[in-house]
Order: sequence, then structure tokens, then C-alpha cells
Amino acid sequence: MTLNHVVVVGAGAMGSQIGMVCALAGLSATVTDIAAPALARAETGLRSRLSRDIEKGRRTAAEVAAAFGRLTFSTDLAAAASTADYVIEAAVEKLDVKRALFADLDRYAPPHAILATNSSSIVSSRIADATGRPEKVCNLHFFNPALIMTCVEVVRGPATSDLTVETSIAFVERLGKTPVVLNREIPGFVANRILNAVRDEAIYLLENEIASVADIDTACRTALGYPMGPFELMDLTGIDIGYLTKQDRFAQTGDPSDRPSSSVTALVERGELGRKTGKGWYSYDQAGIKTPRPTGEVRVTS
Repeated sequence: MTLNHVVVVGAGAMGSQIGMVCALAGLSATVTDIAAPALARAETGLRSRLSRDIEKGRRTAAEVAAAFGRLTFSTDLAAAASTADYVIEAAVEKLDVKRALFADLDRYAPPHAILATNSSSIVSSRIADATGRPEKVCNLHFFNPALIMTCVEVVRGPATSDLTVETSIAFVERLGKTPVVLNREIPGFVANRILNAVRDEAIYLLENEIASVADIDTACRTALGYPMGPFELMDLTGIDIGYLTKQDRFAQTGDPSDRPSSSVTALVERGELGRKTGKGWYSYDQAGIKTPRPTGEVRVTS
């Protein structure tokens, strides 16, 4: 199956970067969002990031200019999807939103188009029946920051066809990424299930007053070789993302251990979601430089 036009739904950090990854690989890509300001922020953020890459010699100015020539931003999902060969949904982690989106995409996109979700917590079998093409629905999970991280998980749902899996693997390889194939879906997939176990243990250590946020992160970086600690990573990806993932997991299992932790819940309720809000487990200045917060501001004992 030939892929020429990729549509990404959602102009957040993940969606915008996935769109640029496609454009850098020579594909025509459209990033869509219901909010025009979100699209403007996405383009500004990408131009800033790619300018730094040029300054540091990671990419050439010609390469970046050509990629932006292949990348468009639009609030008109129906028009964008009408010529899509592959659609990647990167919207909010809410099942009802995703199901409504996939029902719309099923109407808008050509019959041959594959409809994938970037979600790592909502498996495609919970979405596929909202469409008339369940065999063309799968999870295609990129990691943040998508412009840098090479792993992409390709996850087969019960109805996903071999052709959809094979096409998705070839697509990931064309992007210069490394596909990891899951033959059976499971919430969290491979990498995030391992990562979530580390995150949950880090929060346990904090809430039980065993160590501070900064010291737990330092241990993970200096003893385990992690590029960043679990609290730093939560601030980068957005504390609300993990919160919504936990909420969804608890709704499926009813297991109290799957509830979001007290500390995470308190941060989300205060709107302190990490780097994007200037406060999370750490505080961030306008340059993005972080400083530790007093433990009493972030730790809530269960």
C-alpha cells in the first residue's frame, strides 16, 4: 500500500511532532485540531525547535524548509482526511472523544485509509467498532519527544488485518523509526508498562517520606542510567496524561491500586501539570529551567 498523505489529529506536543516526523521523511502531512490557536502554537513550537536543530548542525536549513513545505495545519478535519492514506489520532486520552473522532474519520477518510491511535492506554479494540473498517484500525504509539525517540509500538487489535500491521511496520521504517510489534494488545504496551512500574514505585517512595522528588530522580539518572528521572519525565509529558491513563485503567479493572495517587490527583486538581503550566513536580521559569519544589507542596500522603 502506497502512503502519500498522513493526517495527524491533535496539535499538542505529540501530534505536532509526529506530523513533522512525517514531513521530514518526505511525506505530505497535515496536522489538524479543532482550535486554531493550538495549531498556531504547534507551528511556532516546531519552527523554534527545528531552528535550534539547524543552529546545532543536526539538520540543514534546506531540509527543514522542504519539510515545512510538506506540512500543513488545518481546522478542517473532513477536508484533510478526505485524501488521507494513513491517519494518526493524538487527541486527549478520553475514550468517548476517541470513539467520536474515529466515527467521523471513518466517514471522512477514503476506504483504503488506515486509522491509528497514538494512545498507549486505550487499545484499538475499544475504538475499532466505532468504524466500519475495524481491520484497518490499530495502535501506533510514538514516544515523546517524537522527533528524537526512535521506538514506535505497532499494536495489533483482535480485528486488525495482517496488511494493516505490515503497512504500519513499513510506514514506521520509512520514518526512520524502529518498530516494536505487539501481536496481542495490552494496556500500556511494552515500554510504558515497564515505565509505569518505575513511576508508581517513585511515587510510593515520595508519599511514604523515604526520599524527595529530586533525590529519586537523581538516583534513577546516576545509578540506573536513565536520561531523566520519573518525576522529570512526568513533568515533560504532562502529569494529566498519566492521571487520565490511571483513571481509565481503574475504570476497566476496578482495582484500587490502579487509581491515580493522592499526590498526582492533587497536582492535577490544582492545574499544576508540569512544564506546560510552569509547575508540576518541579517549578519552571520562562526559559524552562527547573528548580525543586518544597516536598510539602507536592507530596500528599494517602
